Amino acid sequence: MRKKYGLLMFCCLGILATGCEHSEQKDVSKLAIVKTINPSAVAIDKNQPGGNDVEQVKEDISSLPELYDVAVIKGKKDILVAYKVKHLHRFKMKAIEKKMNKMLEKKYPKENFTVSSDYKIFLEAVKLNERIKSKNYSDKKAETRLKQIIKMTNEMT
Repeated sequence: MRKKYGLLMFCCLGILATGCEHSEQKDVSKLAIVKTINPSAVAIDKNQPGGNDVEQVKEDISSLPELYDVAVIKGKKDILVAYKVKHLHRFKMKAIEKKMNKMLEKKYPKENFTVSSDYKIFLEAVKLNERIKSKNYSDKKAETRLKQIIKMTNEMT
């Protein structure tokens, strides 16, 4: 009888503990792999000249029919473009990336782009985007993290 009572109490505590978890997720980056989150384009330094170009870059990239989610982050020197390709177009990833690079170089010749279709890079870009939007994340930390993500992208290729 005592074992049954202990097992019942253990189950009740387990149910209560899981019921107290956050049912509402504020962290969008956790869902970025599974669904379209469409993060807004962001510039680390808002006072930097050309900061408005980031939204235009996002619109240009999003206009490609093969893509369904794009994250754009502009640093002092580099712009990171992370994107997700629709499932049926994954066989043409190289051609899509080549087309995208050609379009970006033609439209924005003075900018230095890093383009990636890797999910991990996309997740890191979304996390950085969320951190930049929070008021307590400094521009210096954001720039350092952006450089790390770009370095990670270059190592993967």
